[in-house]
Amino acid sequence: MKIIKTLVLAAFVLCTYPVSNFAQDDRQLLSVEEYQEAVYASWLGQIVGNTYGLCYEFTFIEDPGPDKFPYGYTWTLDLLRKYDGAFSDDDTDIEYMYLTQMEKHGIEPGYYHLAEAWKAHVKERVWCANRAALTLMHAGHYPPVTGSMGYNPQWCQIDPQLVNEIWAVTAPGMIDYAVQKSAFAARITNDSFGIEPTLHYAAMYSAAFFEKDIGKLINIGTAALPEGARFAGIVEHVKKLYREYPDDWQTARRIVKENYLVYADYNKYTWPPIDANLNGAYGIMALLYGQGDFQKTLDYSCAFGMDADNQAATMCGLLGVVYGIDAIPKDLLYPLKDVDWTQPFNDLYKMVTREGLADATISSMAARIATQGEKVILAQGGEIVQVDDKAYYHINETASFAVPFELNPFPPFYAEVNQHFIYPIYTGISPEELTLSVQGNLPPGIVVTDALIRGVPTQAGKYNFTVTATAGGISKSQPAHLTVHTANIAGKATEVLFNKNAIDQNIEIIRDGSSETTYYSTKKDDSREIDFYGYRWDAPVAISAISFNTGLPQEWCGWFTSFALEYWQDDAWVAIEDYQMTPEMNIDNSQWLKGSFIDYEVSFPTVKTTAIRISGLAGGVEKDAANAHLGMQYFTAISELRVYER
Repeated sequence: MKIIKTLVLAAFVLCTYPVSNFAQDDRQLLSVEEYQEAVYASWLGQIVGNTYGLCYEFTFIEDPGPDKFPYGYTWTLDLLRKYDGAFSDDDTDIEYMYLTQMEKHGIEPGYYHLAEAWKAHVKERVWCANRAALTLMHAGHYPPVTGSMGYNPQWCQIDPQLVNEIWAVTAPGMIDYAVQKSAFAARITNDSFGIEPTLHYAAMYSAAFFEKDIGKLINIGTAALPEGARFAGIVEHVKKLYREYPDDWQTARRIVKENYLVYADYNKYTWPPIDANLNGAYGIMALLYGQGDFQKTLDYSCAFGMDADNQAATMCGLLGVVYGIDAIPKDLLYPLKDVDWTQPFNDLYKMVTREGLADATISSMAARIATQGEKVILAQGGEIVQVDDKAYYHINETASFAVPFELNPFPPFYAEVNQHFIYPIYTGISPEELTLSVQGNLPPGIVVTDALIRGVPTQAGKYNFTVTATAGGISKSQPAHLTVHTANIAGKATEVLFNKNAIDQNIEIIRDGSSETTYYSTKKDDSREIDFYGYRWDAPVAISAISFNTGLPQEWCGWFTSFALEYWQDDAWVAIEDYQMTPEMNIDNSQWLKGSFIDYEVSFPTVKTTAIRISGLAGGVEKDAANAHLGMQYFTAISELRVYER
């Protein structure tokens, strides 16, 4: 079908080459028209999978869905009717956002521009590793720190494999380039084996413009994984299960769940049903049991369960590349029987999830993606050739992605005397090619070495310095500010202050020196109270700063919706009005921008007192239908509260 008409081909006339200049290798030649149609079909496939799969997201956890296909659209039909077309969701909207960044900043936008886009456009409907990364961005961090397991407690979750298909769709046949670029983007939110399914998917998507055999595509994906990859073993296990149980998908599904729905130390802060490797396994299994049939692959993706719409969107998008739009059943593209749409989903993508991104026609979005794909092809050594008056891309299959050289802004740094401090310096450049230098005032005991700011500071104070990175004759500099506090005196307090209406009385964990355990001020009922946390000393102390870590907020509650800092004076609590908090804490009564294990530093003019505390109104929101039976809850969360003398 010749659907996409918005990509102008006039430029082809100016840069065509006789085909005799190139090897007659079908794997290197891709028709421009076929590429455009494959991109369009892939985008439609993702929309179908996402919209259909949402009906079954987290419906099947312990047990699979029924063995009665097709399942069909259910409640999302109401949304399709409401918006008179397709609507955005997190399986497609981040890719759309990335498309706008390619258009604005070039085909290889760096971490800075991608992070700034996240902060500008993602305000709600963000979960798991994505949310943790976004809140780290708002706290001043940039990728890949935002995806690092040292900072993002959700690094092992599903997130990158549902938002990064665009990098491979714009790199047809350029498997190494697609995998490397997808790895770069995946580290915005994830780390280690948490990005491996993303790499596997990227290789399959890139190869699918030429390879049409599902089994071979899966093997191509596995071959693209790094040596020793955990997901490679999982894929081989899934293939083995398919061979053993070709007609018993429920047994295969059960064995996968028993092996990979695990509660382990690495995912102790997460919900295992959205584990990257578990859901990745079900994606591969859906491909195997679907055997190229779009409807079957879609239904298996849903029946296997867990985060079903992710697998459905990604695998159906892949099949769109492999087989084109004609392989997508018409009733999936035109699901409203009483509505007269002339194009799939009325050719409308309604933006309902991301602030500042416009509605678009589906065909124009696909054309815009194809335009970026052409730019990638040409920038990576490809050419446009004419064969029998038809335009083809001659693709450089050996292309590789060069990570941009970056030195992004640093967050404000805080340390304590005689306590180890470390923070990574990311540039994208290998140590052999990079020179780091420092100008200014480093705290005694702190050095810059091995792409790290690290050491044990020995003297309190405020220190300003500049880090400069030089590679290939190009230098980039960023200022850094490190405040070194005196020793934490929380341990010397004779009493820990807190709202004793809370069920948990083990408040001592907020001064145990570790942020790993979170205290929740859960109450016996649904009362909404002012919570407070602080300390009392036998003798007055002069205090000029505190820091606190809110630990891990829960999905529906566990945050402050107001904030006050108070000290004890003349037998009463007195508010400290002129304090400075860094980073700024989100106190909206919503879960979307609540950070996990983020330190907040509060400085203020010195007060001499025997007690100090932070306080605020507990927050909570109405739970979704699946959790409504638990009722409303309001409480706050905290993992550590430190106090510093002048």
